[in-house]
Amino acid sequence: MSDYKSIFLSDIHLGSKGCQSDFLNNFLNNHSCDNLFLVGDIIDCWRLKSKLYWPQSHSDVFNNFLNKSKEGTKVIYITGNHDDFLRNYQPLELGNLELKEEHSYTTVKGKKLLIIHGDQFDVVTRYGKRLSILGDKIYTLLLKINIILNFFRSRFGFGYWSLAKYLKDKAKKKVNKMSDYEESLSNECKRRDFDGLVCGHIHKAEISTINGVSYHNCGDWVESCTALVETNQGNFKIIDWGMIERADIKLISNG
Repeated sequence: MSDYKSIFLSDIHLGSKGCQSDFLNNFLNNHSCDNLFLVGDIIDCWRLKSKLYWPQSHSDVFNNFLNKSKEGTKVIYITGNHDDFLRNYQPLELGNLELKEEHSYTTVKGKKLLIIHGDQFDVVTRYGKRLSILGDKIYTLLLKINIILNFFRSRFGFGYWSLAKYLKDKAKKKVNKMSDYEESLSNECKRRDFDGLVCGHIHKAEISTINGVSYHNCGDWVESCTALVETNQGNFKIIDWGMIERADIKLISNG
C-alpha cells in the first residue's frame, strides 16, 4: 500500500533559482501515493523567458514525476499562471499522465473537491499581468537578499527566517482582501456543488473552512516547502518538509 492516497504539490517554480528542488526530490523519494496532483506553477516560464536556468536537480524532479507514473501513480498536472503556455495543449492524456485546467476529485470519504491552481480568481493576475511580473521580479530579488540575511543569522545562532516570505505574505493579504480570493473560490465551489477545493497560487499552505466549503492550499516549494496529503483513511494534513529538512541540516552542522 502507498504511504498516501493522494499527494498535492503546487508552486514548485522549476526554472527559477528560488525553487527548492533538492528538498522536493528528498520528499518525493521518501513518500509514495496512488495519485500525485501537481496543482499549477510547476514550471516558471516567466523566469525562463528572461534567463535560462535549469540545473540537474530540476530535471531530477521531472524524472521523479515520470518514475512515479511508470510505477502506477496517477499524475495529474493542473496548469497555473506561470506555466500557462501548457494551456494551449490541454486537455492531454498520456498513459498515467494527464494535463488539464482543473479536476474533480472524490476523496476517500466520498467528498467532491475541485482541484484548481486558483489564478483565475486573483484579480491582479487576471487583469494586471505586468504588475504581477514586476512583483515576481521584486520577489526574486528578495530571495537573493534572503541568502545573505540567513548567512549572518546562522553565524549568530539564529534559525532560518525569510524576509521574502514575510513581505509577500503581507502583500498577499492586502491583495486577497481586495480580491476576496478565498471567498471567490468557495463561492465557485458552492455554485458547482463541490464540497471543497484544493488550490495553490498564493504560496500559503492552509486547511480551513470558508463559507461552509473545505479549503485546502498546498503552499509552495520556494519558501515553505509544504505538501498537502490525503491519508489512506481520508484525512487531510499539511507536511512542512522545509522545516524537517532545515532541522536535519542544523543537526548535522551541530554534530
